[in-house]
Amino acid sequence: MEEILISIGNYGFPMVVSAYLLVRVEQKLNALTISIRSLAGVIEGRSS
Repeated sequence: MEEILISIGNYGFPMVVSAYLLVRVEQKLNALTISIRSLAGVIEGRSS
């Protein structure tokens, strides 16, 4: 039982932190994608 708790402590925490960071990065990438599409539309509108 002690070995299982040690394994969870060694591997569980990094997994939780990694998952949290991936979610945060995904949200930022989605916002960046929306901004780039908006900018492309503005640039396209000016060139016409």
